[in-house]
Amino acid sequence: MKTTIMKVADVRRVWHLVDAADQPVGRLAVKIAKLLRGKDKPVFTPHVDMGDFVVVINAAKVKLTGAKEEQKLYKSYSLYPGGLKEKTAAAVRAKHPAFLVEHAVHGMLPKNRLSRTLLGRLHVYGGAAHPHAAQQPQALAWSL
Repeated sequence: MKTTIMKVADVRRVWHLVDAADQPVGRLAVKIAKLLRGKDKPVFTPHVDMGDFVVVINAAKVKLTGAKEEQKLYKSYSLYPGGLKEKTAAAVRAKHPAFLVEHAVHGMLPKNRLSRTLLGRLHVYGGAAHPHAAQQPQALAWSL
């Protein structure tokens, strides 16, 4: 039995199209992170960047379960005294709807240099339109 080690030159990247409408943001982020990392491929190699491109549409319609719309807080700190800013998920969705999905996917990826490259392949759009029609992304239908 031989172990297959992929090389960077052998990796073939595919474009995927994910519709985020009415899907829970956490469960969606897990599946997107697997596609970005390449863990869905049978020849996955941890130290090689094997991920695909992912285009997410309808990010503004993503579902938050329970009372997370009003209770979940997104925090940022400016490193100055009193520089903590908190926004609810509803406020973030109103101003920047793609951030909910981007932030969730970022939390699912490993915290190293490779994750910055992987996030560069994630394209999130609030509406149904996207500029990646030339790449012919394959639509994915998940039952979450």
